[in-house]
Amino acid sequence: MNDYLDLFLAYLTVEKGLTKNTLEAYSRDIAAYLDFLEGSGRTEPRQVRPTDVAGFIGGLKVAGLAPRSRARALSAVRMFHRFLLVENYSDLNPTSVIESPRVPGKLPSVLATIEVEALLNAPSGSSLADIRDRAMLQLLYATGLRVSELVSLRLSDVNLQAGYLMTSGKGEKERLIPVGEAAKQAVAEYLIASRGGPVPVESRFLFLSRFAEKMSRQSFWNIIKKRALEAGILKSISPHTLRHSFATHLLENGADLRSVQMMLGHADLATTQIYTHLSGDQLKKIHKQLHPRG
Repeated sequence: MNDYLDLFLAYLTVEKGLTKNTLEAYSRDIAAYLDFLEGSGRTEPRQVRPTDVAGFIGGLKVAGLAPRSRARALSAVRMFHRFLLVENYSDLNPTSVIESPRVPGKLPSVLATIEVEALLNAPSGSSLADIRDRAMLQLLYATGLRVSELVSLRLSDVNLQAGYLMTSGKGEKERLIPVGEAAKQAVAEYLIASRGGPVPVESRFLFLSRFAEKMSRQSFWNIIKKRALEAGILKSISPHTLRHSFATHLLENGADLRSVQMMLGHADLATTQIYTHLSGDQLKKIHKQLHPRG
């Protein structure tokens, strides 16, 4: 059965253009699924029945996986069987009658404006690390980038004079995002500090580690945790918290949902709608300002 996994991954790489991280997630989920099938005596796709799929997902529940993780695994299994059906490796799709695990709704964690200001001002020193961290935090909040997009930015992706950057998100889809004045200034200061020395830095990536190498996602995760503590923010935050805050604060200040969707790189507008959890006071304010009889 693992031969089919190799074919499936090749299909995802060539036809779908999925990112490395997404491919790795699909590979793990399908490998576990195929191990389960072989343990049940299923050695060919045509032998698989809906009860087998249900048994696999049920086993994940027994193992303690959260509904969101089980739903992700089922999504991978669905795509795998659709691939097998289209490529004539199977004549049925056993996932068509399987319901997805119910995932409880969860609002993203968002920082208040005063917390964002404290976080952005935490790296206040003049060392290269402070200048870099300040630029990364400013740019992350100014653009709503994913952390993987932030650390993968190349020098050629950023046009400070025009006030835009180009990034490739999920599925390698490119999008253009405006960069505000504060972020432009912080990045310009970092470029002078990191590239303006007597020894040329050869890396094409914008943000570098202390070894002049591309910054890793885990390294920036540690940076934001450290800076949050310095800012006196006790709640648990991650790089994605600034992305959530970016979207929420834009909507609270009157941005339209479609524009926020484009800047975030969401394929589906419904994904962006999670950020419309405005407070009652904000809704009252909007109603009073915009309704004819407010």
